[in-house]
Amino acid sequence: MRYTLRQLEVFLATAHHENISRAAEELAMSQSAASSALKEFEGQFNVRLFDRAGKRLLLNELGRLVQPRAEALLERARELERLLAAQGGGEGGAAGTLKVGATLSIGNYLATDYIAAYLAENPGAQVELQIANTAQVVEGVSRFKLDVGLIEGEVHHPELEISRWREDELVVFCAPTHPYARLPALGEEHLRAATWILRERGSGTRQAFERAMHGLLPGLRVLLELQHSEAIKRAVQAGLGIGCLSEIILREDFARGTLVPLPVPGFDFHRYFYVVLHRQKYRSAVLERWLEICRREPQPAVGASP
Repeated sequence: MRYTLRQLEVFLATAHHENISRAAEELAMSQSAASSALKEFEGQFNVRLFDRAGKRLLLNELGRLVQPRAEALLERARELERLLAAQGGGEGGAAGTLKVGATLSIGNYLATDYIAAYLAENPGAQVELQIANTAQVVEGVSRFKLDVGLIEGEVHHPELEISRWREDELVVFCAPTHPYARLPALGEEHLRAATWILRERGSGTRQAFERAMHGLLPGLRVLLELQHSEAIKRAVQAGLGIGCLSEIILREDFARGTLVPLPVPGFDFHRYFYVVLHRQKYRSAVLERWLEICRREPQPAVGASP
């Protein structure tokens, strides 16, 4: 064999970080050793896998073709290592690091229950959770920086497999002291007159809100666009306007009475959450076990609020 697994590790780490120094740091190597490994890997086949842009190393067309195959080969090697370790009395089974990307609502309010279930069934495994908006999670999966994504928004990407995961509902809400809190329901005139506090563009929540309100969008008054749901809730509690977030985010606030749900008949706020995978991603045992657990209804972590 003309290449080594270490060379593949250096190649993939460099593709991930777009920088040889950070790749070397991740792999606990010196920069010179990492640079030599990458140079030897390319040199053995007389190819270039990266385009140099200043200090950044960007995958070229050939590099993008090689990346998923190298990922799959390296993951198969890790599976073999885990199998042999298990047979020898060491840690085996589904142990390994899984990189999960999740949008804010999912990452902050759902993902921890699935991670707890996964770790309980797979001792020795590790999960790295990256929380970002839909566009950022999709980019991470498409560039193999994430193994799997859990997102709120609908996306279309030729390299990604996007499947429905579970249902969700957005809810319009206000502070208990807001004039709308005393109304039995909101009509179009109320929605147009309101001041809105919303998630930022590019988020799945904003996408679902705009789809539900498409006929009224030009006339809505948006005061603030915020990246974090807690910031939106606090702004609404302070009386700055009304908001619209996932029901899973608002349950405890409604139960405590710190926020009030506002019925909006005639508008469809139903949506789905989605699982995102790269079509060329190798489905390792680690990844398959995670997907299996995600198909279940998770049990809340011990001590979690109902």
